[in-house]
Amino acid sequence: MVFTRRGKVISAVVAVLVVAAVAVGALVVMGKAPGPIQHLADEVRSSSPPPICPLTGLPARGGKIPERPALAIKVENLPDARPQYGLGTADIVYEEPVEGGITRFIVVYHCADAARVEPVRSARTTDPEILVQLGTAAFGYADAARYVQNAVQKVKQIDDVNWQKVPDAYHHDPNRAAPHDLYTSTDELWAAAKKKFLKPPTPIFSYGEMSAKSKKVRDVRLYFSDYSDVHWAWSASKGVWLRYHGSVPHRLVDDGQVEATNVLIQIVEVQNSSHKDAADNPVPVVALTGSGKAYLLRDGRMYSGKWQRASDEDLTTFSTASGKEFVLAPGETWVELFPKDRGKPEL
Repeated sequence: MVFTRRGKVISAVVAVLVVAAVAVGALVVMGKAPGPIQHLADEVRSSSPPPICPLTGLPARGGKIPERPALAIKVENLPDARPQYGLGTADIVYEEPVEGGITRFIVVYHCADAARVEPVRSARTTDPEILVQLGTAAFGYADAARYVQNAVQKVKQIDDVNWQKVPDAYHHDPNRAAPHDLYTSTDELWAAAKKKFLKPPTPIFSYGEMSAKSKKVRDVRLYFSDYSDVHWAWSASKGVWLRYHGSVPHRLVDDGQVEATNVLIQIVEVQNSSHKDAADNPVPVVALTGSGKAYLLRDGRMYSGKWQRASDEDLTTFSTASGKEFVLAPGETWVELFPKDRGKPEL
């Protein structure tokens, strides 16, 4: 570029100003800028919104989002497995139908920890299709059939930290009978995660105020089976949804009754695969692409709409019938993958 003399002068002045700005900026960072400048910088810093946890919409503790992936752990939900440990500090919990009418949980952590997660059980092919939405995730589980492990390991964004790969991160509870006795902790599994996965997950929901047509509800029933007769009841005093199995509160060993800020109900097609479990029950396949009905429970109200997902590479979107996005309240979310053939949620 050819400069005139005036251009050269201006360039020199700009260069001096840039150097000066960098110097002042460095003083601001060190807290040593001149009084008025430092005071202004402090005001701007204090008025800035705090970093938000990507999977809850809540401010990050200590003002910093952890530089670690989402950690998903497969947790059992048979009556013999209750009460569980560790569900109360999760960011998101997915409940999925598996064989024999039972359900299992994919318990997802990022901003918070769990000193103990129990009982840890085996994975299913549904799991990687859910976890791929998180961008990066470590996945802890007890074991799995070879075809399931292949499906997990096929997803490059998932770091497989199952019991066979990192046995030192898992332990057996002497007070529980096998196979309901395996437990781990979030710290142990994060420590086992590969360094290339040590980055925060991708947000999968939006958080804030929801302005759309809704219905005030007090209790919603999702009858998966006799094993998993799920009720969510709104507690106005606590401002959360409380979880029950039938009329029995779903309690945890370490954190009282299970509760959620949001309950997102995704109505899904479920079909039996050619695989069977040890009891000769067909292993179901949950269809997570396509579309279907959806319901959002938040703030004591139910919003009705639909979910859509074009392919495994896409995020699942949730919206009202008019196309308005479901917006969640900041906090823990439970996603219920409820079989279409079980009918609608009962109010």
